[in-house]
Amino acid sequence: MAVDAARGSGEGFTSASAVRVMAAACRAAGLDDRGAELIRLGENALFRLASVPVIVRIARSVEYLPMSRNEVAVSRWLAEEGFPAARVVDDLEQPLLIDGHPVTLWHLIVEGDRKATYGELGGILRDLHSMTLPDGLDLPPYSVFGKTELRLERPVGVPQDDIEFLRKRDRELRDKYEELRFESAKGPVHGDAHVQNLMVDDQGQVILIDFESFAFDHPEWDLMVTSVEHHSLGWQTDAQYADFVAAYGRDLYDWHGYDTVRGIQEFHMTTWLMQNVAEDEETAAEYRRRIAGLRNDDGPRDWRPW
Repeated sequence: MAVDAARGSGEGFTSASAVRVMAAACRAAGLDDRGAELIRLGENALFRLASVPVIVRIARSVEYLPMSRNEVAVSRWLAEEGFPAARVVDDLEQPLLIDGHPVTLWHLIVEGDRKATYGELGGILRDLHSMTLPDGLDLPPYSVFGKTELRLERPVGVPQDDIEFLRKRDRELRDKYEELRFESAKGPVHGDAHVQNLMVDDQGQVILIDFESFAFDHPEWDLMVTSVEHHSLGWQTDAQYADFVAAYGRDLYDWHGYDTVRGIQEFHMTTWLMQNVAEDEETAAEYRRRIAGLRNDDGPRDWRPW
């Protein structure tokens, strides 16, 4: 379904512009947008509707349409398998395309009174990586640099010197990636496997969310996230990380390719935040911390979770 499916640039994707897209998407889906709440503006804008238990997810530009289609297909597959994962609204053709923005609608997950643990993340990734894809579900390879290309094409409020540095770093990382050799078999991977992409519902079930980067590739891409957050950034305690490693059965830090994937992950984390520097000073300050860290590979990382 498309409503004014003109090419969206992603430039100027702000909370205000996202509200307009959300309202148009609700009209197209026959839903009431009154009282909708913006709960996150990051790679996507997420709104919680007040009228029905539905989350509206808006991507930045039409280039993200294949990823949105991927999300819908993966959600329906995981539902068929009984895997604990977010569910798209079934009785609706998805994704919608609203003014160049892919939009998907999801059943609200009612959160319980605790957050998921790192041990639970390791366990759910272990289970996911052991699954076999069905015939007809054609997942792409993991997009190692795909989103960073889009981010660097349309920077808003970022110094040109930073962009030139990031483009140079992008070329360096691509060269290192070409030399990377994997020892694991390919299978389904989440593609953005941090603990914030788990939710615990009001029945105590741990649920996997956010499927736009889902791929058929090496499991190292999923282990990369928590490994870098711990070994490089110190965001988990030793006990938390030990629980993750014990549940999954592997510490990526011991792999010869760790330094390369560390560089790729930190690059992702910086360019992801760069998209929203014009939103508020707090975001801009954290971006400055991250870009300063990239400029000093051996320096400490005082980055904050975002």
